[in-house]
Amino acid sequence: MSAKDYVEKDYYKVLGVPKDATAAEIKKTYRKLAREFHPDANKGDAKAEERFKDISEAYDVLSDEKRRKEYDEARSLFAGGGFRPGGAGAAGGFDFGDLFNGGSPGGGGIGDVFGGLFNRGGRQAAQPRRGADVETEVTLNFEEAVDGATVPLRMTSQAACRACAGTGAKAGTTPRVCPTCVGAGTVSRGQGAFALSEPCRDCKGRGMIVDDPCTVCHGSGRASSARTMQVRIPAGVQDGQRIRLKGKGAQGERGGQPGDLYVSVHVDPHPVFGRKGDNLTVTVPVSFPEAALGGTIEVPTLNGPAVKLKLPPGSANGLTMRARGKGATRKDGTRGDLLVTVEVTVPKHVTGEALTALEQYREATASDDPRAALFKAAEGA
Repeated sequence: MSAKDYVEKDYYKVLGVPKDATAAEIKKTYRKLAREFHPDANKGDAKAEERFKDISEAYDVLSDEKRRKEYDEARSLFAGGGFRPGGAGAAGGFDFGDLFNGGSPGGGGIGDVFGGLFNRGGRQAAQPRRGADVETEVTLNFEEAVDGATVPLRMTSQAACRACAGTGAKAGTTPRVCPTCVGAGTVSRGQGAFALSEPCRDCKGRGMIVDDPCTVCHGSGRASSARTMQVRIPAGVQDGQRIRLKGKGAQGERGGQPGDLYVSVHVDPHPVFGRKGDNLTVTVPVSFPEAALGGTIEVPTLNGPAVKLKLPPGSANGLTMRARGKGATRKDGTRGDLLVTVEVTVPKHVTGEALTALEQYREATASDDPRAALFKAAEGA
């Protein structure tokens, strides 16, 4: 990229972040925009593809602390408004070409200084580039979320073209070293201790020239790659949780590290059990005699044998008991508890001896008004 581009392009505006944005804010905004304008999500949309390139270019500069500092320094030199693009005949204006070339074919202008700012040292080989982060989703059933599971994930990302092994050249041919930049991908011009370094126009910064392009990637060396990988989802994962798998994203370029894979987890509900943090929940119906007299009740557990709990006499509807160690698996391998809520059931139809017994019970407890305390409290209010 030329120094002129550094001065004219506002990468903060491209990403829509303030100039004092933190690295985390820049990364978060980039991910959101990258998902929105990614070519895979906007096939055939040239504008979206161009927007994606601008976003990626801006992120490449602003995500690197050193490059961001140099970019800010370069733009600050023109913050006062003393220089403006335009022809030499414009009122009060300067020709940007003259400004950077020193007004003469021999150079010696500000561009020479910027060469030191942008590339310090002149010609350099193309640098490794980290692969892009990839985001995907997975849906687990309730048991898989509690105990953990290994699931297959199919992902599509940019990787080295398989047809040409990333060279960009058609099978049976090989690219040649660019004679202009001698494989560096950049060219320098200027004089003295400073030089302006720009991407080589002949090889477009790749350092190699492809005479017979690959028919699959059309000479770019990159192509969409679909792959299926087995991913282990840890036990105890919760609905809506986002898991990061380091190094499982898109492949890097020129030996760069791969990106990361982010998996958003969705959990299907269970017909019997619920979840409250590391604890599981279940509602167990009990009869009126069991609630009144107490006793031992059996309670189902998730993927395990039933447990027996002692129900105390006079148990009210909504009472919660605890079966320890029967909940969800924690990160340290221990398990939470099973929270058992009592639901007293009332029969819809009562006949025979049961009806007679209930009538007798009602007569025996007629003097006990369960609503007496309610009315007393209401009158006191």
